[in-house]
Amino acid sequence: MKCLVTGGNVKVLGKAVHSLSRIGDELYLEPLEDGLSLRTVNSSRSAYACFLFAPLFFQQYQAAIPGQDLLRCKILMKSFLSVFRSLAMLEKTVEKCCISLNGQSSRLVVQLYCKFGVRKTHNLSFQDCESLQAVCDPASCPHMLRAPARVLGEAVLPFPPTLAEVTLGIGRGHRVILRSYHEEEADSTVKAMVTEVCLGEEDFQQLQAQEGAAITFCLKEFRGLLSFAESANLNLSIHFDAPGRPAIFTIKDSLLDGHFVLATLSETDSYSQDLGSLERQRPVPQLQAHSTPHPDDFTNDDIDSYMIAMETTIGNEGSRVLPSISLSPGPQPPQSPGLRSEEEDDAEPSTVPGTPPPKKVGAEGEGEGGGGGGVGKGAASRTHLFLPVPLAVLRLHPGPRRLPAGPQPCAG
Repeated sequence: MKCLVTGGNVKVLGKAVHSLSRIGDELYLEPLEDGLSLRTVNSSRSAYACFLFAPLFFQQYQAAIPGQDLLRCKILMKSFLSVFRSLAMLEKTVEKCCISLNGQSSRLVVQLYCKFGVRKTHNLSFQDCESLQAVCDPASCPHMLRAPARVLGEAVLPFPPTLAEVTLGIGRGHRVILRSYHEEEADSTVKAMVTEVCLGEEDFQQLQAQEGAAITFCLKEFRGLLSFAESANLNLSIHFDAPGRPAIFTIKDSLLDGHFVLATLSETDSYSQDLGSLERQRPVPQLQAHSTPHPDDFTNDDIDSYMIAMETTIGNEGSRVLPSISLSPGPQPPQSPGLRSEEEDDAEPSTVPGTPPPKKVGAEGEGEGGGGGGVGKGAASRTHLFLPVPLAVLRLHPGPRRLPAGPQPCAG
């Protein structure tokens, strides 16, 4: 087998290797007639990933020498990753990459042709292996959604890097909900922080899933596929079935195909089952049928409604209207005009120079009523003017200020 990668495709190949390194510790390399296949699986067999690069991806591609069988090999992921360790270096200095597989020497040779005539050669030992393939069919999954990888990449950014698993569910209104998953421990009294991200139906190019469907899978492997698909500006499709069934993540282009198969938690977990009904559990405040707004609450009304409501409020509270007080003096015994007692000085305030004399309300009442002892008809016919001011600011003004009595002349 021999293939030659040139230009920007060298960096694309390196990103694919970085994504595979997040899943397994071994890389399965298999040349096919349809292209070069790179596959891996984790130690627990719960995650599987495969990249198939079409022959058009390479400037030169030869699956096998004529007359020989196709070779398959398995190498350590760390060994192959060391060749594409620095993606920035690949983009700036590497012009082309040649990968050849020689069955006689049991070596996988990777040569990097850099600028200024520099060539780096890596001889990696490998082992013969069987073909690695996950038995899964995306067409058999009833639920499917497709969106740009950039949208899903931004959706998983709020989740902490240490989060192991995430729950994907369909909420009300076909909203896609991503929620952090934490195992519930019986003896644990500390509640972990839960992060939830909601995406609208308009963010997806295709959404075929019923409300209430939810699965929980590993976030680390999902981020590995997202980083590759986002750098290549590809769309990501997610196919899933009931909880406990594997979820399939696919990307497709004219030059490459990618398949990630991740295990999901079983149906016995109630965490993912309750995800579809999250919005139904949220309390919605409602006004009671018999509740009425407070009569003095005018914060949401305009100024005209405020004036009308204030007059109505004050007019209805009849008990707060101040009663009319008779200010006319009653009958008093005659006194000598030359003598003034100390009681009269306290009853009648002295006139301060420069100020108008106090008004005689009682005289007006006597003039209208024709007699002393009470407020007459004229005083009773007055109307009370209600100003548009709350009752809390109404105050009774005190009477004229009383001055202390001056010195009395001493009797001779």
